Amino acid sequence: MDEPIPHWPGELIDLGERQVHVRSTPEDASGRETAVFVHGLAGSATNWTDLMDRLKDVVRGHALDLPGAGYSPAPPDRDYSVDAHARTVASLIEKVAGGAPVHLFGNSLGGAVSVRVAATRPELVRSLTLISPALPDLLPRYGPARVALSALPRVGEWAFGRLSVIPAERRIAATLAMCYADTGRVHPARLREAVEELRRRDGLPYAAAAVVCSARGIVTEYFRRGENNLWRQAAKVSAPTLVIHGRRDRLVDCRMANRAGRVFPQVKLVLLPSAGHVAMMEYPDLVAREARRLIAESGAYDGPRTGGSVLGNARLSG
Repeated sequence: MDEPIPHWPGELIDLGERQVHVRSTPEDASGRETAVFVHGLAGSATNWTDLMDRLKDVVRGHALDLPGAGYSPAPPDRDYSVDAHARTVASLIEKVAGGAPVHLFGNSLGGAVSVRVAATRPELVRSLTLISPALPDLLPRYGPARVALSALPRVGEWAFGRLSVIPAERRIAATLAMCYADTGRVHPARLREAVEELRRRDGLPYAAAAVVCSARGIVTEYFRRGENNLWRQAAKVSAPTLVIHGRRDRLVDCRMANRAGRVFPQVKLVLLPSAGHVAMMEYPDLVAREARRLIAESGAYDGPRTGGSVLGNARLSG
C-alpha cells in the first residue's frame, strides 16, 4: 500500500486584474513567517507540496498556479510574459502577507519570475531561494533549444496539438524523464495525480496557449538587453539568496551556478550531485535543510538590505 503523502487545499484568490489558484499550508502555528512558491514551465502549485510539508513548522506556505496553469484561469489580457507573472506574484505577496516581506521560492521559469520580483520589489522579499532558475543562457544545448523551438510562431501550437493525441501516461513519463535524474523517486500516488491532472488540462481551451506563450516569455528574457536583463537584475537583489542546482539537470546547465555566485550580492550555492531539474520534488529533505538555514539567517538579519554579504562567499556543496 502507498505511504500517505501530503496534500494542501486550494482556493481561487482575486488579485484584481487576475485570479490565481493558491494552495496553502494550515494556519495552525504562531510566530511563523510567510513563504510564496512559484513553479516552472508546464508545472503547477503541486510541484511544491512535499517541500512545503517539510517547512510547514517554520513558514506558512502559499504555492500559486501561475495564470493559465494548474487550476488558475487564463489571464484576461492573455499576457504570459515574465513581467506579467512577476506582477501577479507581487500582488499575491501583498495579499497573503499584508505588505510584510516573504521568503520567495522559484523553480525554472518561476526562478526567473522570482528574480524579477526580488529586484524590482525588494520590500516584498525577505529571502530568495532559486532551484534551477531559468536565467539567460545562450549556450547551444538540448533543453534550451527545445524551449526556443516551442516558442516559434505556430510551431509550439502545432507541436502541442500533435502531443495531445499521445496517451497522458506516455507524456507524463517523458516529462518526468526530462525533469528527474531518477524517475524511481516519483511516488506512485504522485504519478497517478500527474496523469489525472494532464487529462483534465487536455480539456481546457487555453492550456496550449498558457504553455507556449510562457515559453515565449522565457525566450524573450534570454535575448533581453539593458537594465531589465535578468542577470543585471540579479545583481540588484538585496535579499539573501540560495541557489540550488542539480548536477544531472537536463534543462538548466548546473554550471550556471558559477555565474550566479559572481552576480548575486548575497548568495550561497548548493550543487546536488544526484538531482535533476526539480530538486524540491526529487530531494525535498535536502532542499528543506538548506532553505531552513536561509530562513533562519535572513530572519536574524536586521540591518539594511542594500548589499554586502550576509551568507558569506558563494560555495558549492553536495
